[in-house]
Amino acid sequence: MEAHLLEWLNLTLRWVHVIVGIAWIGASFYFVWLENNLDRQVKNEELAGELWAIHGGGIYHLQKYNLAPKTMPKHLHWFKWEAYSSWISGVLLLSVVYYLNAATYLILPGSPVSPAAGVAIGLGSLLVGWYVYDLLCKSPLRHQPLLLGVALMLFLVATAWGFSQFMTGRAAYLHVGAIIGTMMVGNVFFIIMPAQRNLVGAIEAGTTPDPALPKNGLLRSRHNNYLTLPVIFIMVSSHYPSTYGHEWGWAILLGLSLISVAVRHYFNTRHNGQQFVWALPAAVLALLVMAYVTVPKAPQASAKSTPGEVPVSSDQAYAIVAAHCAACHSATPSHAAFSTAPGGVMFDTIEEIKRAKDRIYSQSVASHIMPLGNSTEMTQDERDLLGRWIANGANVK
Repeated sequence: MEAHLLEWLNLTLRWVHVIVGIAWIGASFYFVWLENNLDRQVKNEELAGELWAIHGGGIYHLQKYNLAPKTMPKHLHWFKWEAYSSWISGVLLLSVVYYLNAATYLILPGSPVSPAAGVAIGLGSLLVGWYVYDLLCKSPLRHQPLLLGVALMLFLVATAWGFSQFMTGRAAYLHVGAIIGTMMVGNVFFIIMPAQRNLVGAIEAGTTPDPALPKNGLLRSRHNNYLTLPVIFIMVSSHYPSTYGHEWGWAILLGLSLISVAVRHYFNTRHNGQQFVWALPAAVLALLVMAYVTVPKAPQASAKSTPGEVPVSSDQAYAIVAAHCAACHSATPSHAAFSTAPGGVMFDTIEEIKRAKDRIYSQSVASHIMPLGNSTEMTQDERDLLGRWIANGANVK
């Protein structure tokens, strides 16, 4: 019953997170596109630009003021709860998945960091990440966007590497994503919303708004726009163990983030021409390179039984998998966190094990991604035996 309730709690939080995240991302993409495509050649001196658009069978006329209209409109739409809800639901989901089962999902086996300490570091990193980012944005680097981006990327890479020293690969990735998400929601809460409240307050008081605050709010909004795609990848990364499970997982994360930022930059700037169109083929090439370098090592001839050595039997292979994998991957999981087999993958019979031999090899022999957190204490000798059985054809006789 506990596993069933946890599964539905996970599902509910994940579904809410996806819904509100789509709303936030959609608003970010739309308003940056709108800003970039405004017609600046307008005769009205009060306006910074305007745009005509057609959608859903209707024609829209959008206008942006240089700073603010002379009087406050009766209905003014604010965009904030999409961001707040995304962050709140994301932290709750992080807690349910990684903190309630910290010994299994959060901490690497053999790590000197305790599960409780890992949880404290994970939560504390969100606060530290925001302050480091905010200080960088207020430093002289704010006048050098490229250098600011490099500094921020170096900080995140160092953080990912640090996490990988005591966290599982999945947890390390998700915590980097949580830090980025905290930076983004911090921009909304501490920078963008105060700037907007100041603007509205000045209009209502009949005073001249401070133009520096909206300008800074627009800058932070652009930061959020560029950070969106790396966060989206991290959200789905747990499905791709060849990334977070690689020994250079933090470098893979850097590469995929750079690709994401480059692609986002192309779409943000294509209204000015196609000078960054090279980013698209470069992104494809970079993906191919990373796919190549992360190919798991195939079973080598050296892993096969040598002459005179007794081959690993199917009974031995089955016993290893049953002891270390079947608690989760079974028609009736005994692990408290699962009511059904993850991904529908089951190892109840030797035939099922053989069908999944390539996945077993890549995740339990070539790497140590599975079992999760090595909670069943699978030894290197057992991994080697599985590797030999697979290298010799995974005989089921």
